[in-house]
Amino acid sequence: MVDINKIVRENVLRLTPYSCARDEFQGSTGVFMDANENPYGSLNRYPDPYQKELKAAVARFRGIAVENIFLGNGSDEIIDLCFRIFCSPGIDSALTFTPTYGMYEVSASVNDVKVIRIPLNGNFQIDITQTEQFLSDKNLKLIFICSPNNPTSNSMNHSDVEYLISKFNGIIVIDEAYIDFSEQPSFVKLLGKYPNLIIMQTFSKALGMAAARVGIAFSTPEIIHYFNKVKPPYNMSTINQIAALKKLGKPEVYRTQVLKIKTERDRLAGKLKKIKSIEKVFSSDSNFLLVRVKDANSIYNALIDRNIVVRNRNSVIENCIRITVGKPNENNKLISALKSIAI
Repeated sequence: MVDINKIVRENVLRLTPYSCARDEFQGSTGVFMDANENPYGSLNRYPDPYQKELKAAVARFRGIAVENIFLGNGSDEIIDLCFRIFCSPGIDSALTFTPTYGMYEVSASVNDVKVIRIPLNGNFQIDITQTEQFLSDKNLKLIFICSPNNPTSNSMNHSDVEYLISKFNGIIVIDEAYIDFSEQPSFVKLLGKYPNLIIMQTFSKALGMAAARVGIAFSTPEIIHYFNKVKPPYNMSTINQIAALKKLGKPEVYRTQVLKIKTERDRLAGKLKKIKSIEKVFSSDSNFLLVRVKDANSIYNALIDRNIVVRNRNSVIENCIRITVGKPNENNKLISALKSIAI
């Protein structure tokens, strides 16, 4: 059994977190004279530091207990907190499977943590044989797994992921930003089985709230305790909490939009496969398509000239571009543009 306290940094174990008077006040109304706020206005009060109402709504939405939920200022804050809590700068390391979401490595660099990069295999799956040699490294504290993965758009094999969780004595972070678009089940069902597991989700993709910066971490109460201990006291604004609550109050809108995006994804993939400059459209469990073309740089620039912005991934996967699924009229404009580009 993994002992989380042996993975947490010594200074974090000793840390006395910032405390405000309202940490000790359980009511929702009162005369507040503790935080030096302006007494006038509608946004004059600091937000709920533990987002109790929003966490309760997330718990109902995802079927997860409140004590297993942490909310961050986007998933990027959660990624950064993982490094701050578990990795000693200049000593410890993290492992990623490339190509993948770039913020894992950026956050590692900010926190002076070495990154071990293991390439995904030809099917964009985890190479267990290459990975196993690092699992016994006492300085390896974090493994990041993006599933469905960005930019490859596929889900990772559940058996491979669970094998790594069971064999690793550090923390495994599974980034499920795109899980709503996948036919594969979430890894949340493993939370009760493994104490070293953190699962990230977000309001930015299927819930359509990228501007609000609301990230979610599901984990054990012990790990959630350390997130709350290290985070800034008011890490999520009242405005964003209210917006997220309104979104969760309309689940039928979320379900309808996800279905529309998945339907358009499949239609778009079918149309792209018929265009001469496109060599392969990879299968997708996300809201985007990874597409191999004859000349990624030329096609990317030609699309820019037509005011269509896609993501050029040629630097990480040769001659590939990443296309986010848009509305039907946007997808039609992209299809027409690609047909007109001579490569």
